[in-house]
Amino acid sequence: MSTGTSATGGFGERLHALRAGAGLSQEELAHAAGVSVRAVSDLERGRARGPQRRTVEALAAALKLDAAGTRELERAASLGRPRTRPRTRPIAEPATGPATGHAGSGTRPASGTGTASITMPVVPHALALPRALRDFTARGPALARLQTLAEDLDPAHPPVTVICGQPGLGKTTFAVHAAHTLAPHFPDGQFAVDLRGMDPRPTLARDALARLLRALGVADSAVPADTDDRCGLLRSVLHDRRVLLLLDNAADEEQVRPLLPAHGPSLTLVTSRHTLAGLEAVHRTELALLRREEAVELLTRIIGPERVQRESQAARDLADLCGRLPLAVRIAGQRLASRPGESIAKLVAQLAAHERRLDTLRAGSLQVRTAFDLSYRQLSPAARIVFRRASLAAGPDFSPETVALLADLPLRQAARCTQDLADAGLLQPHPTVDRYRFHDLLALFAGEQVAEEDEPAQVIAARDRADRWTLRRATAAALLFDAEHRQDATDPDPATAPADREGAHAWLEAERAQWLAALGRAQTAGRHREVVEAAEAMHWFSDRTLHWELWAQVFQWSVDSARALNSRRDEAVHLNYLAWAYNICLYDHTSALTTAEAALDVAREIDDRLQIGWALNYAAEALHRLGRCEESITRLHEAVDQLSHQSDAQSRLAELSTLNTLGRHLRQAGRTHEALITHQRSEAICSADVSSKSPDLSGLYLASARQHIGNDLAALHRWDEAETPLRFAVSRFETARMPAWCEPARLDLGRVLRRLGRHQEARETLTAAHEALTRMNHPRQTEAATELRELDKLSEDTGPVDPVRGR
Repeated sequence: MSTGTSATGGFGERLHALRAGAGLSQEELAHAAGVSVRAVSDLERGRARGPQRRTVEALAAALKLDAAGTRELERAASLGRPRTRPRTRPIAEPATGPATGHAGSGTRPASGTGTASITMPVVPHALALPRALRDFTARGPALARLQTLAEDLDPAHPPVTVICGQPGLGKTTFAVHAAHTLAPHFPDGQFAVDLRGMDPRPTLARDALARLLRALGVADSAVPADTDDRCGLLRSVLHDRRVLLLLDNAADEEQVRPLLPAHGPSLTLVTSRHTLAGLEAVHRTELALLRREEAVELLTRIIGPERVQRESQAARDLADLCGRLPLAVRIAGQRLASRPGESIAKLVAQLAAHERRLDTLRAGSLQVRTAFDLSYRQLSPAARIVFRRASLAAGPDFSPETVALLADLPLRQAARCTQDLADAGLLQPHPTVDRYRFHDLLALFAGEQVAEEDEPAQVIAARDRADRWTLRRATAAALLFDAEHRQDATDPDPATAPADREGAHAWLEAERAQWLAALGRAQTAGRHREVVEAAEAMHWFSDRTLHWELWAQVFQWSVDSARALNSRRDEAVHLNYLAWAYNICLYDHTSALTTAEAALDVAREIDDRLQIGWALNYAAEALHRLGRCEESITRLHEAVDQLSHQSDAQSRLAELSTLNTLGRHLRQAGRTHEALITHQRSEAICSADVSSKSPDLSGLYLASARQHIGNDLAALHRWDEAETPLRFAVSRFETARMPAWCEPARLDLGRVLRRLGRHQEARETLTAAHEALTRMNHPRQTEAATELRELDKLSEDTGPVDPVRGR
């Protein structure tokens, strides 16, 4: 590349003058034209050769030139472009037979038979770049990174970029577009080789080397027979040439390595459906799905803006149904383009039918299913079964353990297969944990393969195997939160079982969809004792995840199973759990009241005073939320009376919960002194350590009592006294990792801090509470927002607040 201005000075000076006349900075021109700032700078300074016609047209449009001005700018650019010219270079040509030594120097055969000077034209050649698509869309950041590589490349380390990703992402389209865009940086030629990595027999490296050498001007008779010699000759030929190589559709690292230049001002783009993780010292461009607006823009470029504007919402829906996969969007667009009278909404309706979506996504010879099938057929038998059986997993993602169960494979083998599937772009790995997910369309394709290749009995057996194991693991993990029964936990695989509550919580969270589906299928299959035991095990864990709406479904299944078992005690217990879920998780207080009264009827029938107490408690909570406050207080007094006459630890815990609820209802009814006395009674019971088997559980009830005491004191405007019990509650709930309990207490503390005039501390506390309550969709998030607004008003009235005031 020339560093002077003789070749492109005319264009550079003209571009500079036009930009200055338009009042644009280099950055503004680059942004408007869609090129890099570096490219504009190099063109103006004469460091780059004449740009391609597309670049000139983009610059002219950004400068708002008329047709004559555009032609004049193009004429100036054409003068700086390299001319097709013959290049003479001595290439080793053996006198007889194939070369027997390394032809790395490219100047003399190993046998010392002399050299033959041959003509090596830069163009034309047989490996010209494929046609670039005029409707290419998006990928700006990825293209900019390649532009930087081309502009700043180091001949001592010629850059190689691997472009990878799942089928249908447009890797080849992107690479071809990038090659055409970067062509001005590589005046000695651009060469594209299809390595046919998806064919049953991919192109051999030695054959690709021969094609490249011939395209670069090496005579057939000078191409060595040995692969290593061809590799050495290619590196010699490319040593001082500024070329771009596009190695498309690579099968693996071994196929690619011999084709990479060792030195010289070249750039190599490699596309592959595999990550080629073993390829050393390369840059990586992993293409992502299009954003929704980018997918709509691609559709617009294919079918025209008028149709998209007429049906803008349908166009967005179409992008989503295509999974924002470029190939799928292109197929949908070209199908619409071939049917100009067809509405977008019609195609959307057809794609909405899951079982027909892959059939619908075809336009002529283009099919999404074909692209997926190419990759699927390349897999090993074990990887194929893992791929298709993974579609049986519930939820948005899944673990190797789940697919091992579904595929009936050892865990280590299944884990290797999931990694291979991720390398092949057929699964998307989670960035931080060992979990995987499907693209929506690949999930449909995998489901098709199950239907085609697996017998119905195999599918039933796979699900049953996974369900039974998952439900046993879920039951054992949940029991770790039950102080009295944690020793009863029996995990199906102790070697991989969660070791503590933190691990159990993480597993239950990650596998939530999987164990919930397993529980539902167990209930449908009539495994009722298994369902009741699993739901019972979940009881204490559910207290830590109050924001999970699924608890209503879990306990409805357990109620139904208890009734099927004709177990009246289990029915009363699980009706109470269900009433709790309606009250706390769904905020459906009418259903909660109906369910609690049903639990009360059963509990009275069997004279179970513990369950009578809980049923009265849950009914009172529902009545209070329905505005029937005096009735709720009456029910709670009745519940305390039932429970206080019992001596067992479970009744003491129920009494604590009931006293805390009673005190809260008294306070909200304006009977604050009674509320404080009630909560102090609860505190005294906690201090007596009512549950020697679980001091940490007693500690949580103590924290709850003190949270209420703090709120009682706040209601009495005894702000200084309220802070300490509220801080105790926040700290204890935080240590126990119970955000559903901790964040409301943090809100209460923030409100007290505001009343104490410690505004900065109050703001930090309330902001943290508001963000967490919002994440949990907790109803008290509105209270936190109101408190923050009150702080804002105070700031407006009094000006900036000292951040350390009151500390």
